[in-house]
Amino acid sequence: MSDKRISYKVEGEVQGVNFRSFTQKQAKSIGITGFVTNASDGTVQGEAQGSDEQLKEFVQHLNKGPSAASVNGVESDPIETKSKENDFNVK
Repeated sequence: MSDKRISYKVEGEVQGVNFRSFTQKQAKSIGITGFVTNASDGTVQGEAQGSDEQLKEFVQHLNKGPSAASVNGVESDPIETKSKENDFNVK
């Protein structure tokens, strides 16, 4: 059972550089559920759910990003968990 959920926002040169597919690949390899999407302000945003350790590893991947990206920072905040979610989607 997943015990934590975060909302996250990644700032920098993160759109048009395969950031969403990178995020989905990392999430699935760690076992995270949730989603990622491009926001109108130029950031990449989403929600992720998993254990404390899984989420820490996920945020580390977000801070690095794919090779074409230039991440300036990642903000994450705890939010309420969602039940019956079993995948990580790109929106």
